[in-house]
Amino acid sequence: MRVLVACDKFKGSLSAVEAAAAIAAGLRDAGFVGEIDLCPIADGGEGFTEAMRAALGGEERSCQAHDPLGRPVACRYAVAQRGSERIGVLEMAEASGFWRVGAAERDVLRASSFGTGEILRRLAEVDQVDRILLGLGGSATNDGGAGMAAALGVEFRGAQAGVLEPWPLALEELAAIDLSRRIVLPPIVVACDVDNPLMGARGATAVFGPQKGAGPEEQRRLEAYLERLIEVSGAGETARVAGAGAAGGMGFGLMAFAAARLVSGFDLVAEAVGLRERVAAADLVLTGEGSLDGQTLSGKGPAGVARLAAELGKRVVAYAGVATAEAREAGIFDQCHDLASLGLGLEESMARAGGLLRARVAATVRLPG
Repeated sequence: MRVLVACDKFKGSLSAVEAAAAIAAGLRDAGFVGEIDLCPIADGGEGFTEAMRAALGGEERSCQAHDPLGRPVACRYAVAQRGSERIGVLEMAEASGFWRVGAAERDVLRASSFGTGEILRRLAEVDQVDRILLGLGGSATNDGGAGMAAALGVEFRGAQAGVLEPWPLALEELAAIDLSRRIVLPPIVVACDVDNPLMGARGATAVFGPQKGAGPEEQRRLEAYLERLIEVSGAGETARVAGAGAAGGMGFGLMAFAAARLVSGFDLVAEAVGLRERVAAADLVLTGEGSLDGQTLSGKGPAGVARLAAELGKRVVAYAGVATAEAREAGIFDQCHDLASLGLGLEESMARAGGLLRARVAATVRLPG
């Protein structure tokens, strides 16, 4: 008998790897003696590198890069060998993430994705990988990927031909873009689970700008800057592609300046870990994440696992920190359990998430047979 544990992170409490381990421990506590197949999953956000490294059997590495405000920080990424192919894995949030900037420091007009570009450059030039997998999400920037592109050698010039600093405030006077010094890059595949375009009411600035500290005036200037970036780059069609607005327009920048390809984060991870085959081989599938809600149903990991399980005729049970009525009533999970129903406060539940999740599984799992 085999149980597949394919869960995402419990944000702020447990990584996908830690959550999977807690669920497995709960299974053992419940008396399960069969095979447990641990398969941590991720979308493009925080935890993408760890989940992909575990799936691909890669090696964690580190380098120095710059955070959104230009401060040097230590950053982690991974390199994996699959047959003859050498694969690099990173997530934008590592160098350019929201978590790098304190609430009092937020300055989206001066925030840059340069650090993400530095890691891309290291993967290409030092690690010499054949392909790069990049997870989008959790960014503190709204620069349309200009900072990332600058780290790769792209030059953004003003009217006087001087090279401008790669952040929105400095690039308001953008007049020309020179790609001739951009380094040679391997193919880049981007995990992206939002479909926002770069501009407009559903664009990067309007949807994600406020959470990064952009008030009405900052939003106006950011939209004007991005419009200028589109005009000078000649990438109007790219700006309208679904996902171009992801991570402050990083989706746009990766396509326009690094010839990257955007794909569903879940689909990328599912293919890398051989999820279909592992679901097919399981007698029971357990999944989950910190919050099962409407966003989950729009295509995040647990919903993808559940739909694949249904397609293959497998029972699927979800565990979460919080599960909304919308998620419970969607009909995609055979059962749904959460930690919120234990009646503890949010802070305590998050602090004790590993132990609580383990106990919740042990108390509720109904084993096959």
